[in-house]
Amino acid sequence: MSLIIPDFSQLRVLIVGDLMLDQYWFGSTARISPEAPVPVVNVSSRENRAGGAANVAINLIRLGAQATCCGIVGDDDNAKALKGLLESVGATVEFVYSDHYPTITKSRVLSVNQQLIRLDTEKNFPAKDAEILQRLVNELLPEADVVIFSDYGKGSLFKIEELIAVCRKHHKPVFVDPKGNDFSPYVGATVLTPNYAEFCAIAGTPTDDSNLIDLARSLCIDLKIETLIVTLGERGILLVDENTDA
Repeated sequence: MSLIIPDFSQLRVLIVGDLMLDQYWFGSTARISPEAPVPVVNVSSRENRAGGAANVAINLIRLGAQATCCGIVGDDDNAKALKGLLESVGATVEFVYSDHYPTITKSRVLSVNQQLIRLDTEKNFPAKDAEILQRLVNELLPEADVVIFSDYGKGSLFKIEELIAVCRKHHKPVFVDPKGNDFSPYVGATVLTPNYAEFCAIAGTPTDDSNLIDLARSLCIDLKIETLIVTLGERGILLVDENTDA
C-alpha cells in the first residue's frame, strides 16, 4: 500500500522557535593522542545540517508546503551556514541577529559510525532578543495559514503565551512542540505534540493504555487545547482531544 501525501503546495506555514546548526565531522581513527587518552580523528569530511526549528522548516518544504523560518541566531558564520541551508530548499528566512550571543551549534565528531564527542556552543538568548522576535512574528502573521512553535528552551520563545494569544486572536491554528516540566505557557494552543517522557512529566505515568487516554484527555481540558499528539516511540503516536477517543 502506497502512502498518499496531501497537496500542501498552497499551505503557508510560519515556523518560530529555537534555531540550531548541527555540524558533523567525519574521519578515521588509528591512534591515541600522546597528549591525553583520547583517539585522534583524521577529519576527512564535514557536513552541516539544519537543527531545531530550522529542521521543521526543511521537513515542511520537503512535504511541499511554503515555509517561513523565524528565530534568533548570532551574527556569525554559523548563522550564514544555517541561512544557506534553509534558502537552498526554498524556505523564507527571517532571522533576529543577537549581539554577543552565538548561533546555537552542536558539533559532533564521528569515526567508523561511532560518535566520539559532541561540542555544544550555546547561550540562552536574552529577553530583549525574544521581544524583537515577537514583534517580527506579529508582522509575519498575516501571511501565514498556520503557525508552528518549536520550543527547545533556549530563550527564543520566552513569552510564548503572548505569541499563542496573538495567533488565536488572528484565527491562526497553533501547533506547539513543547519543552520542560511546565506546559502552562502553552494554554490555548490548537495542537500540542510532546513526546512520551514530556507527557508523563506533566500528566503522570499511565498505568495502562486506557489510563493513558484518560490522562491525555484531561490534559487537553486543563490546557484548553483542541488536540494532543503524544509520540510513543516504536508504538507510534497517540492522538486525542477532550471530546473523542484515541
